[in-house]
Amino acid sequence: MKLLQIPTMELSTRIKEEIMQNPALEEGEEHDYEDETVDTFDDEQTEEEQYDPLDDFDDYLKDDDEDDAAYKYAANNSSPDDKHYETPITNETSFQDTLIEQLGFRKLDEKKRKIGTYIIGNLDDAGYLSRPISGIADDLIFTQNIDATEDEIREVLEIIQDFDPAGVGATNLQECLLIQLRRIERENPDKNYTNAITIVDKFFEEFTKKHYDKIVSRSGMTEEEFKNALNIVLSLNPKPGGSMGSTSQNNDYIIPDFTIINNDGELELSLNGRNTPDLHVSKDFVSMLNYYSKGKDNREKREAINFIKSKIESANWFIDAIKQRKNTLYVTMKAIMDYQRDFFLTGNESKLKPMILKDISDKVGLDISTISRVANSKYVQTAYGTFQLKYFFSEGLLNDEGEEVSTREIKKIVQDCVENEDKANPLTDDELTAILKEKGYTIARRTIAKYREQLGIPVARLRKVL
Repeated sequence: MKLLQIPTMELSTRIKEEIMQNPALEEGEEHDYEDETVDTFDDEQTEEEQYDPLDDFDDYLKDDDEDDAAYKYAANNSSPDDKHYETPITNETSFQDTLIEQLGFRKLDEKKRKIGTYIIGNLDDAGYLSRPISGIADDLIFTQNIDATEDEIREVLEIIQDFDPAGVGATNLQECLLIQLRRIERENPDKNYTNAITIVDKFFEEFTKKHYDKIVSRSGMTEEEFKNALNIVLSLNPKPGGSMGSTSQNNDYIIPDFTIINNDGELELSLNGRNTPDLHVSKDFVSMLNYYSKGKDNREKREAINFIKSKIESANWFIDAIKQRKNTLYVTMKAIMDYQRDFFLTGNESKLKPMILKDISDKVGLDISTISRVANSKYVQTAYGTFQLKYFFSEGLLNDEGEEVSTREIKKIVQDCVENEDKANPLTDDELTAILKEKGYTIARRTIAKYREQLGIPVARLRKVL
């Protein structure tokens, strides 16, 4: 079950770990070595001259405790003639490094420099200081032995807030936007920038809730002045730290586990095997087992036989587990492909049928938990994009004609309606409910609200644009 849950991208690493831990497991095509060991096991050789194949595996065994055995985790398989290449390492400068460099250009005493360095080290990846000033004062005295007042810390913080990019060192979004606007206004005095500062400084709550009418009526701005100022605010960077690189950036790549090709109306399914090499049991270990099974029995021979047998059995088990994984993945994806055939032929989301885990479980004769493990961590590549398998699972609803339709189809209609709505008068949940009813889907307003939230679509008020 653990191997089944591992995605294709991680499977190669898991196989390599198993090969390193088990010397009886090998990858690559299995070769026949004709008569290479015939003379080696010649019973006519003297005891002193006889070759002991276990000698080649001394590194896998340890003699400290005669009853214990362990593995060798590294091997030197290179020759003096081999070429060695260093893996290039990218040295990305974080925005904290840039800020510390700017701090070095300021004429500050040692105490303020240490306070500034500590503040910069506490900025998050977006560039905000979420730690309260009082907390920083306590940290400095306990960890740095620096007795700094809150006023001294604020003084250094204001210096950092003057660094590039504009907005770093802010304690919240409102302060971040104000820092940027005030710097722009100093460099380019303009009424529009003054109005933008007024919006963020005095009407921030109304701005976040998009109560634009209230701002216009209370601020005394004309609608045109407000629109120009609003465009300035919306052009600001709410995460200035992210504009200069993050301390922890990860690129996530998806390697599809399956590929489906539409070949003139016939769907062809293939399993990605790039990360699954051919595995087999080492012939050397099999030969060793045969060798030690002959002759007189003694304690040392029994230990050797037990060790070799355990490694061979473990290798066979792992090989069978990989084969079973392949089979389970294939039959599960085949069932999903057959069930959602119309979608894989057309790429039309409205063609997706309602499908739950039990539908596939009954079809392939596997437990629901097994289907769940496959669906949650595997991807399929199609001509219409790459999808996670759980994308194809959804509940069903009945339309006015008594036909069962997928909830995904309902969500698609909601999303299309929102994308094509009048942004100055966005559709409310009641209006979306009425539109769906006209299309033959009788759904409660609260259900529409749930689907809208699942799609990440805010309420109509927050979607309003002047």
